[in-house]
Amino acid sequence: MADTVQYRLERMSDELDDLERRGLFTRAELAEVVRRRRDFEFRLRRHSPRKADFLDYIAYLLRVDALRDLRKRAIIRATPNPTHSDEDNDTNEDGKKRKKRKKKWAKSISDFAGVLRVLDVYRMATVRFKGDLDLWFRYLEFCRQKGHGRMKQVMAQAIRYHPNVPGLWMYAAAWEFDQNLNVAAARALMQSGLRSCPESEDMWIEYLRMELTYLNKLKARKVALGEDVKTLQKSSDDSGQWKEENKELFMSLDEQGDSPKESGLEDVALEDKEDLFWQQGVLIIRTIYHGAMEALPSSLTLRKKILDILNSVELAHSEELRLEVMDDLKKDFSHNEDYWDWLARLQLSDSTNSSTLNRKEAVLDKLNKSIQVYDEAVRKLPTSKMYSLYANFWLGVVFSDREDSISLFHDADFDASEFTSAILKVFENAESCGCLSEDLACQYVSLCLKLGRSEEAPERLEEAKNLAEKLCSGPLSQAANLWNLRASIEIKSLATATGSASFSEENLSSLFDLFNIVLPKLSITKAEGLWHTAMKLFSHEKIYFEKLVKCATLSLSSAGGSDCGASVSSAFVGWVLQKDGIKQARKMYKNFWLYRAPVLSSSSSA
Repeated sequence: MADTVQYRLERMSDELDDLERRGLFTRAELAEVVRRRRDFEFRLRRHSPRKADFLDYIAYLLRVDALRDLRKRAIIRATPNPTHSDEDNDTNEDGKKRKKRKKKWAKSISDFAGVLRVLDVYRMATVRFKGDLDLWFRYLEFCRQKGHGRMKQVMAQAIRYHPNVPGLWMYAAAWEFDQNLNVAAARALMQSGLRSCPESEDMWIEYLRMELTYLNKLKARKVALGEDVKTLQKSSDDSGQWKEENKELFMSLDEQGDSPKESGLEDVALEDKEDLFWQQGVLIIRTIYHGAMEALPSSLTLRKKILDILNSVELAHSEELRLEVMDDLKKDFSHNEDYWDWLARLQLSDSTNSSTLNRKEAVLDKLNKSIQVYDEAVRKLPTSKMYSLYANFWLGVVFSDREDSISLFHDADFDASEFTSAILKVFENAESCGCLSEDLACQYVSLCLKLGRSEEAPERLEEAKNLAEKLCSGPLSQAANLWNLRASIEIKSLATATGSASFSEENLSSLFDLFNIVLPKLSITKAEGLWHTAMKLFSHEKIYFEKLVKCATLSLSSAGGSDCGASVSSAFVGWVLQKDGIKQARKMYKNFWLYRAPVLSSSSSA
């Protein structure tokens, strides 16, 4: 190991001599550099070197090279440059000195030795850690930044070791396309990557983007050459203005204008040429689309991304492809709730026929189109998820404080009360179809609390209470979240009626009856929140708290050693500890211990 390290250090001698000869480093500094490099070389040669050893060595080499470059620039700036008048009066001796100074700062071994040494350390690191993708990407990025010729070799090695990593193929293709300006090589890399990773959505999307970018480059070139007549210009006025500003591009060699007949024939031929060119471009994109659909037939996300890309570019003769994508989506995903939700929300961004309407009418027209899509969806696909997506759409329209709110409707032109009946109808239809899930029911009850004006709060609270009671008595009698919401509404209703936070004996009795109905019915795992609410409510009512403890004892006996059971029993012990002291807490602990084998997590220290 020592011989190998010594050999590598001896190979640095020319570089170190050049640094000293140029005055970039002193002899003492170079001795420190050699010492540090020797330490790093020994770390790399040990039995099991770590990745951090290689990265630390690379970081040190980069810092030394950066310092060398800074000192070189500083010395060059400090060197006076003679003016032109001084040059006329220079002697032959001064000219020789300038030539010597110029020769002194010519490229030498120290200018590129640092980069080569970093590349060598990266090579050793990737040999030692072939499976580390982060290391490979660091290696590639360093080669790209330095513009080193080893880039292709490193990319080939990385892809050979990791052929199933889409990111490597895309990185290589992007470098060929953007840096090396080799479209054919980039296309070949993307096609090879798609053969190795056919199920990568990102690769299909990036391949489509690359082809569109290439078409845009060709488009810009044709505009610059004056070849584009039809497909790249939106109006004849713009075309005439552009040709007038660049009329020298259209002058003939003999400075004579073409006759109208000849000009017309040339325009027709040019239009045919342009049509053929863009038809070929659309054919390439259609081929990519069909290949993606064949590889990932069940990916809705991929098709939506492809459609978004097609909608974001102005490509002639692509409307047929957009219609084809939409038809395929409806044919393949009409059983998918997410497709209908996306299609309905897509109507809000449709600008067709909106220019002749004022803003409010245009927005309402888009809203009606979205509603028609949702209505068709719930007819064809009456599921809980479909109704939930429909309801979330309406909630986004009505309430601006939601994360998924639709900003199109949140201004002075619209009032939430305009849509109250429509959104309530969605929940009613879901209930009548038996598609009201637990989450949807909670949204239904919460909506009743929010709708209406502030002076209608008592009526809305009573309406929400009656609705929650009805839902809890039906198929959702085991819905813990709905029961929790109902309990909070009952407590709020009694507090509003009495105008005080304290309850009468009659109110406490009615609330305990409510908890006594639901707590034995639900498992302690589902009803953990209800247990904590009941403990907090009856903690200062001894009679009801003791009844609650008895109910908890029975529930804990069937809960086994679940974490929720431990949480509830620990909370009971904690309440008793605060209210009655350590003796009563220990007594309750022993009582719970008889019914549960596991040790209570948070009260064992008591």
